[in-house]
Amino acid sequence: MKRNSSLLVLFICMMIFSQQSFAQKLSELKPQIENILKKYKAKVGVAIHNQDYNDSLIFHGDHHFPFQSTYKFHLGIAVLDQVDKGKLKLNQVVEISKAKVTTELYSPIKDKYPNGTSLPLSEILYYTIAESDNVGCDILFELLGGTEVVDKYFKDLGYKNFDIKLTEEVQQANWDRQFENWTTVGASNQVLHDYYVNKDNRLSPESYKFLWDTMRATKTGQDRIVNLLPKGTIVAHKTGTSGRNRKTGEIAATHDIGVVTLPNSKVFYISVLVSESLEGDANSAKIIAEVAKAAWDFYTSK
Repeated sequence: MKRNSSLLVLFICMMIFSQQSFAQKLSELKPQIENILKKYKAKVGVAIHNQDYNDSLIFHGDHHFPFQSTYKFHLGIAVLDQVDKGKLKLNQVVEISKAKVTTELYSPIKDKYPNGTSLPLSEILYYTIAESDNVGCDILFELLGGTEVVDKYFKDLGYKNFDIKLTEEVQQANWDRQFENWTTVGASNQVLHDYYVNKDNRLSPESYKFLWDTMRATKTGQDRIVNLLPKGTIVAHKTGTSGRNRKTGEIAATHDIGVVTLPNSKVFYISVLVSESLEGDANSAKIIAEVAKAAWDFYTSK
């Protein structure tokens, strides 16, 4: 009997060791990501985390990347928090004056309603997140009471390594000012994870569903995270894009952050922020696509 017990203990130990030996560690992916990044003239931040958020691979984790429109994800969360607290309603109608759409900012709302209109809050949120609408973004900031309200919401919860200071109108009026809105790749992934798992039930079930349905409906950046993944892959993501510096030719921001669903229904979290790029629009986006594909292959090949 004692011998059988010893054999059982030995068997269990061998099974544990075997599982640990074959467990995937993102560190195995590091050489491949390095090979991708060294091909391009750009500063690239990468953060990849597994579903359980206990394994990660990060490049340029301390670098301050311009937020650009990826902060519209954070803005959407802050708006939905106010909805859950009863201070706003998704079906409330928001007036959009002609003056607000008389702008050079990118805006599908402006294009569709050049003389202004009135839209429910839910539709403005959709435009802002899924279509990266800048007019909608600044209307939401105004509705909340300013960018500082969004910044404070997250920092009061303990989040660090980012600043949300300027509206789209302000940051786009001067090239250098966009860098006042900044984040790190790790900070982006942390927010993605916490609100995907709905940590501490921060969002109501209704707001949670609205947020992630909208993120999955994102239309911008089809040449980024989703580009090289199998057709039909579920990706909930938010892009960010700057213009090109006329003096240096650099692109300050070609970004994509998101949650990718694997064939086994597990997910991984990924933020790829491309800055100081001399590669042009297509290649800057290609960096993101190649990194995302490498992560996908890593998780699906074992």
